[in-house]
This record gives sequence, structure tokens and C-alpha cells, in this order.
Amino acid sequence: MSEMIRVTLPDGSAREVARGTTPAEIAASIGPGLAKAALAARIDGELRDIMRPLEEDTNLSLVTSRDEADALELARHDFAHVLAEAVQNLFPGTQITFGPSTSDGFYYDFAPTAEHGPFRDEELPLIEEEMRRIIAADKPLRREVWDRDALIARWQKDGETFKAEWAAELPEGEELTVYRSGDGWMDMCRGPHLASTGKLDPAAFKLTRVSGAYWRGDQKNAQLSRIYGTGWLNKKQLAEHLVRLEEAAKRDHRRLGQDMDLFHLQQEAHGSVFWHPNGFVVWRELEAYMRRAIDAAGYREVKTPQVMDARQWEQSGHWGKYRENMFVIPDEVPNIEDEGPIVSDAAEWMALKPMNCPAHVLIFRQGMKSYRDLPLRLYENGCCHRNEPHGALHGLMRVRQFTQDDAHIFCREDQIVEEVRNFCALADRIYKDFGFDYAIKLALRPEKRFGTEEMWDKSEDELRNAVIEAGLATEQYGWEELPGEGAFYAPKLEWHLTDAIGRTWQVGTIQSDRVLPDRLDASYIGEDGERHRPVMLHRAIFGSYERFIGILIEHFAGRFPTWLAPVQAVVATIVSDADDYAKDAVAQLTAAGIRTDSDLRNEKINYKVREHSLAKVPYLLVVGKREAEEGTVAIRTLGQDGQRIMPLAEAMAMLKAEATPPDLRA
Repeated sequence: MSEMIRVTLPDGSAREVARGTTPAEIAASIGPGLAKAALAARIDGELRDIMRPLEEDTNLSLVTSRDEADALELARHDFAHVLAEAVQNLFPGTQITFGPSTSDGFYYDFAPTAEHGPFRDEELPLIEEEMRRIIAADKPLRREVWDRDALIARWQKDGETFKAEWAAELPEGEELTVYRSGDGWMDMCRGPHLASTGKLDPAAFKLTRVSGAYWRGDQKNAQLSRIYGTGWLNKKQLAEHLVRLEEAAKRDHRRLGQDMDLFHLQQEAHGSVFWHPNGFVVWRELEAYMRRAIDAAGYREVKTPQVMDARQWEQSGHWGKYRENMFVIPDEVPNIEDEGPIVSDAAEWMALKPMNCPAHVLIFRQGMKSYRDLPLRLYENGCCHRNEPHGALHGLMRVRQFTQDDAHIFCREDQIVEEVRNFCALADRIYKDFGFDYAIKLALRPEKRFGTEEMWDKSEDELRNAVIEAGLATEQYGWEELPGEGAFYAPKLEWHLTDAIGRTWQVGTIQSDRVLPDRLDASYIGEDGERHRPVMLHRAIFGSYERFIGILIEHFAGRFPTWLAPVQAVVATIVSDADDYAKDAVAQLTAAGIRTDSDLRNEKINYKVREHSLAKVPYLLVVGKREAEEGTVAIRTLGQDGQRIMPLAEAMAMLKAEATPPDLRA
């Protein structure tokens, strides 16, 4: 075996180095500046430790803080390990489990001792102090490969039962690696890591909260303490993030939903929303808006059953792939006697639908379809149920019962690109009506999937070509391809919206599916007189009404555009002498289609202004004796100082224009 290997750099240059040379040594040979800046290496595209020796010919690129995505991933991973070491230093006997990085930080799950009990938020400053001590010590982070049995024995000896259990279940033949911090503390991890703890900025992290968690996410298992933190490359990034968190807290849809009396959730219906009148006004406006959009785009609205036989879900493939997320129902009359089981062993099973697509195929199959009937666009505001774990539920953003703006386009092969391109245009118009910028991503075939490689090749190319033809496969639209992130039956385009404070939300999607029509035997008669399979395009724009409303609440900080606001105007009196005029003004505004309330209470006007501002009412029309005599109103606009005096008729015309949905404006 040759003692020299060939390393090719990004600029195409190559150099011969001794086998076992590290990327850090290559960085140093290029220059001291690069040696200091290099954090890790990409070896034939794979991210690795900068101190890990090279064993064969390779393509090498060095990762610095300019490669922000990689650098953040490394830093957050290291912060998680430093957190775990700090906790075990401070609280001996605590067991470690897992500690991944997240989109803005990291967390680690611990099994505290029985004597200590769950960790508390008050302990976080102490843990932060110990983390900074470990970082300041600049401990090298060393990768070691262990024999399976030896590692399991080590974990058992140290009392790390969770780590021992996990190591025992990893596939035979898989390389088991640990990382040491200095010469002592270690954790089982695939890596990669930075070269040492000192590469972290001690001022660039903050522990944020403690919560409960379950070992391996199963509530039947041991309960753990999860400590969350946010981690960045420098103090400035952390400060900017904390400002964003503060702003996000102000915009929290759960708090605003309560303040604005939009909805509530409670334990009697885990993960299902109780919509109040104000909230349901927003829902109805969105529903009406979407109906106008889909009607104009040639969709035909349908309604399908909530409960379907399990055999239908078996045939579609969902029973095998998705059953753990489905609510199943016995198809028999339950036992009403005091003795015996409620449901017999002989019960047939049905399920609440977790998605609408199989039912839409059944509608398509009713009656013979010709190639002339295609494309057929079936739309449904479809109520679905998914059995999400209680701990995963989050306000409107993750629920168990939700309604999708769901549609399926059944089309011929030669119609696919045009249909997808048309959908891109429809989505573009709708998102711009709500003031969102967006990025488009193409999620490609996952490892576990239905269908042939040829089928996936065609589907991916069709989606890609449609976006290219629509002029959206550009840097401006954040075009990116995501290997392995498609559904098990189809690749998909994803729309990622950017909200007012820079957060992204994956909302819309369109999927090109050749699998489900085949599994459910959908066909049409082609021009040649033979049966053919249609291609089924699954598509949504809001995604779900619940989550989209949650996003809108946070995007607008509760200050909906006037056309969406539950109450668009309030007429408030200064003195009781203006009550009759206020009532007449409300009647006129209501007749003009403006959602208007009155406030005739015997309260000071400043109190009324403050209260309706908190309720996010776009316009407050203040009237007193003078306004009543002159037929005017004093208009206060939400978020602006001062007021404007204008005739009631002029105010009505202005409010009516503001209250008109964007798609209906001239």
C-alpha cells in the first residue's frame, strides 16, 4: 500500500501527502491564516473532523466560519456535548442520553438522580458558568473507535444504562465511535466535532429552558429532563437571535389568540381547536378567498367521508406506512354491559382519514373517464385527523384535527408540466396577496419508497422542468434540491414562506404521484381506446387552515390587514349625547359590508382607545357631540399616532376599500 495519497483541493490543484495527514496539517501548509480559521473538512462531500487522518485519495475542502451552515451545525453540536459534560460535573450520577443540534441551537436529554429530581430553570445559570469553564479550558475533542462489547461494558460500568441500551441496538458491523473531551469525559457520537472546546465562543450561547421528555420519544419509557439552549458563532449573532426571540414572544399566536378572543385549546379535546366567533371570521374569510381562487383556476369542489374502511388504507399503502399516526375505530356496536371488553376481537377496523387523497381517487373512479376529461382538478376543504403525540402538539402549529386546502389534479403525462407551472403561478399570486416572500425547494426520493426508479426519474424531472419554465428556479426564489426528503410515494415541490421577522415556514406543496393511482386502480380511456393510468398531483397552498392562521397571527403580530380582521372598525363615543349618532354610523357601516362594533360605555376615551388597540381593531371611529352635529368621525388607525377628521360617508368609502379582499380589488 502506498504511503502517499493524492488530495485534490476546490481550485483543482492537487498535492501528494503522507497517508495519515490531517486536514488541519494541510490547512497549516497552505498558510497560518487558514490554519487558524479552518474548523472542519469536507472529504468527498462528507463533513469530518479537521483532526481526523486522511487514509486515501480524496477531494478536500476546508470549512471556516464563512461556511455558516456547516459552522453552526458543528458549534451547536459541540455546545450540546459541553452542556452534557457540565451537567455531569455539577450533578454526579446524572445519566446522559442524546443531544442533537436544532435549527437555532441545541438540547440534551438527561436522566437525573432520584435524589435531585428533574432539573429546574433556576439551575441554568450555574450550568452556563460550568460550560464556560469547560470552553475556557480548551479541551481537545478526540474521536475514538470502540469495540461494541467493550463500549457496552464501559457504559454499564459507568452506570450509563441508556447509552448501553442504545449501543446494543445499533446495527452489527456499524462503527461505534465516541468523542472525548480532554482525557476524561466522553459521549457516544458519530461526529463530527470541532478540534477543541476552545473553538467555541463562550459568549455565543445561552441556555433557555427546561422541559420534560421521554426516552426515545415514547411516553411509556422513562421520563427525562431536557435542557434547551441556543448557540451561535459569536456574541453578535446571539444578541440578534435573542432580539428575534423577544419579538417572536410578542407575536406568539397562542397569547394573541387569547387576547383577541380567536380560539382556545383544552385537554378535553387534545390537539383540536375551539374556534371562537372572532377566530372563525378569519377562517371564513380565508375559505371564501381560497374558493374564489380555486373556482377561477378550474377546480371542482368535493366533500368526502371522515371514516373509511381499513382495507382502503391497506390498499393505498397508508396502513403499513402511516398507521401509527391514524385514529382507528372498531366497526361494531360496542358492548354496553358492565362485564366483558367494550370491543370484541372480531371487530373490523376503520380509520379517521389522515389525508384526503384516497377518497379523491374513489371519486375519480366513479364513471368512465376519457382523456378528454383530463385534467380533472378535485378540491376539498378536507378535515383530517392525525394521532400526534401529546408532547408534540403546539397551539395551531401542530394539531390532531386540521382542515387542508387540499386538491388533487388527475392528468395525462403530457399535461403535467403545464399543470405544475399553473399551480406555481396560483401559489405565487396567493402568497403575494398575504405579503409573503418565499423560496421553492424540490424534495427528492427518500430511501424507503414505492415505485420504480424510472417512475421517480420522470416525476422529479417534471417538477424541476415546471419550475424552470415558470422562471422560479433561481437564487431569487431560493431554489434548492433536497435529496431524500420526498414522500414515500412522490417527490414534491415545497414553498417556504418568510415572515415579518425572518422566520421560514414550509406551507405549500405539490407532489407528482404515479404510485397511488396504480395502487387504487385509477384509469382513463386514452385516445388509442386503451386504459391508461392518470398522474395524480397532490397540492395545497395554505397547507392547513389552522397552521396558516397561526402563521398569519404571528406574521402580522395580530394586526391583520383590514379585510381579514375579525372586527374592522369600532365606533366609540366620547359622551352619551353621541350614542344615537354612533348607532346610526354602525348601521351604515354594517350595511356597507364592514364588520363594525360600537362602544357606548361610560368610560374615558383613552381607556377605550387602549382596549381596542390591544384587541388589534384596525380602525377606531371616535364620535362626540361635535361629530354628531357635523356628520363626521375622528378616525384613529391602529399603530399610528393622531387622528383624522372626515365626513362619515368619506370614512365609509375608505374603510370599504380597505375591507375589500385583495383578489376583489379593481
